Amino acid sequence: MKTFCVHLIIIIYLLLCSKTDTSSEYESDNINHEKTKYFREENDILSTSTKWDKYIRLIENAEESHLNQTSDDNHRSIFCQQIDNDFAYWKNQSIDDIKSRLIVSETLAKTYRLTLYQVINHRLYRQTEDQLIFPARNYGIEHFLLNIIDSLPDMEFLVNTYDWPQNQLNIPILSFSKSLLSRDTDILYPAWAFWDGGPALGSVYPTGIGRWDIMRQTLNKARQNYPWSKKESRGFFRGSRTSSERDPLVLLSRNHPELLEAQYTKNQAWKSDADTLGYPPAGELKHEAFCQFKYLFNFRGVAASFRLRHLFLCGSLVLHVGSDWIEFFYERLQPWYHYIPVTTDLHDVENILLFAQNNDRLVSKIARQGRDFIWNSLTMENVEGYWKELLLEYYKLFGNDRKITMKTNFVQVERRSKP
Repeated sequence: MKTFCVHLIIIIYLLLCSKTDTSSEYESDNINHEKTKYFREENDILSTSTKWDKYIRLIENAEESHLNQTSDDNHRSIFCQQIDNDFAYWKNQSIDDIKSRLIVSETLAKTYRLTLYQVINHRLYRQTEDQLIFPARNYGIEHFLLNIIDSLPDMEFLVNTYDWPQNQLNIPILSFSKSLLSRDTDILYPAWAFWDGGPALGSVYPTGIGRWDIMRQTLNKARQNYPWSKKESRGFFRGSRTSSERDPLVLLSRNHPELLEAQYTKNQAWKSDADTLGYPPAGELKHEAFCQFKYLFNFRGVAASFRLRHLFLCGSLVLHVGSDWIEFFYERLQPWYHYIPVTTDLHDVENILLFAQNNDRLVSKIARQGRDFIWNSLTMENVEGYWKELLLEYYKLFGNDRKITMKTNFVQVERRSKP
């Protein structure tokens, strides 16, 4: 009888252990990434390990690289390396020649349809509103400029509000995005969309996605409503067909709905189902609805995608397609540590989704690392700090050693009400 009781207690203990929640919300940050450990726990078939070896090695290497990173403790922006990268080209040019060209900055602004900003006695000036290409984008930029205006010396600088960079070899121009695969010489600034100026997305965001400080809270609440253990173990993409680059993912979704849901929505150019790859357009969804899926795809748009930073805050695994177009904060995002990169031809996307489904705890940690980095580092305070460091570095290099006087047709920029 005593032996029977002991056995009964052991059986009850084992049953209780089998019900313990092992989802990522309850895991230690010090998960052992040694590959056989994962395969024993998640697959229980060691012979399958070679199928995922290349992904495991990439993740292990990314973790090792991340641990070996050194931080810049000189009170610089957390994203300061991108500032250094952007000015490296210009530091190898004739600064005197560049300064002489910038004397006619107003003419340059008209020629390339740029905004010329002037800082004079801690006041901000620019062209009149009717001369702006995208006024709302300027409003988003000016929110940050006015916040740091007391820290800025008298100076002038040219800002591009188009989606694509200018790539001028002899004129330093500030742009929100640029391509790494071409010789883009533009100097990156934080996009206007952190505060105002879009992008507008159909019926769900008719006046723009909205301020980053508000969206951070909205998406954080959605993350809490959809913790990892409650997310659907499929990939997800919802967007317009801005290019055929996205077609293979949508076709894969139609053939393998158990792997992902990827559908096209209407855009302004939509005329028939042919424009959405033969299917009726899907309904648009707010970003917080994306959070119910474990694997979220990000594609570039005309330039870099405004969506990327939002996807991370879902606490889902970000699958970032392509490595060409960047914003100022991309340099600190580490592939296979903060997200999983996918090539633009999508040739390996099915295997990557299968890998994610079969290595749940491993990819949940990548999702958490990506989310934590964006949440902790891409704050409004750090965006503002980046603007300040960027413009002070610009002044140090291109300060043209002459008194800046306001253009006769310029107006002072006043603080606007919150969008």
